[in-house]
Amino acid sequence: MRIIFRLFFFLYSFIIITPLSASETLATVNGSIITKEEVNEFVIRSIPGMTYDSLSKTQQKGVVKKMIERKLFLEDAKRIHIEENPAYQKALQKLKENLLLDFWMKVKVEEIEISDQKAKESYLANLQHITQPPSVKVRHILLPTEAEAYSVIAQLKESEHLQKRFIELAKIKSTGPSAVNGGELDWFVYEQMVPEFSEAAFALEKGTITQRPVHTQFGYHIIYLEDKKEKTIMPYEKVKPKIVQDLRIDRFKIKLENLSKKMKETAKIIVK
Repeated sequence: MRIIFRLFFFLYSFIIITPLSASETLATVNGSIITKEEVNEFVIRSIPGMTYDSLSKTQQKGVVKKMIERKLFLEDAKRIHIEENPAYQKALQKLKENLLLDFWMKVKVEEIEISDQKAKESYLANLQHITQPPSVKVRHILLPTEAEAYSVIAQLKESEHLQKRFIELAKIKSTGPSAVNGGELDWFVYEQMVPEFSEAAFALEKGTITQRPVHTQFGYHIIYLEDKKEKTIMPYEKVKPKIVQDLRIDRFKIKLENLSKKMKETAKIIVK
């Protein structure tokens, strides 16, 4: 039962957060489309804290290449009729059964009603755990070599209007995908970026840049801190959906135990 629960919670979360909207086409393979959405999902699963847009252009091309290869391998699997393989059919049946259970549990959880009063009581009882971690908003310039990064830092130090000059140089010199936006990145918490980048960003004062290039696997970064938010208690309305879901799951666990006992009483079960 624990294994089923773990699988359920993983798939349930995935179903909720996975967008289903139309997406930009990045490539086609024999008429089969590869969208930016599916490539982004692959990146998120493969590299924690990263998205397709946060990769360098070279890395983006590499990921798309892998997805193209996947499409070709799928074509070959179909060509040699893997779908007719008995072992494949057996594994597919197991996957269908697990997916059926996952959706059954999802329906059962969503049937449980949680009052606003109960949700508020849970919120007030857990205020110390309902917090928004510190976050920062930065711009960055990504360069391939340390020497180039130091050269840009020197140019920035000479500027009287640091932010304006940073945006200009980001558009001209940065090799990262955010160059077109002057190096601008979305708000992020510490764990969302690679450690070297986050450590440098969170150590900055608002309106300042890193004095030395920050080296990561992507290259050499110069970071400008635009703004910073300290740790805060999250407002009730923002966390209410998560609280309601947690309370539903807690009640569902009890209902599941009761349902199991009830069904066993009338089922014909033979254990050998």
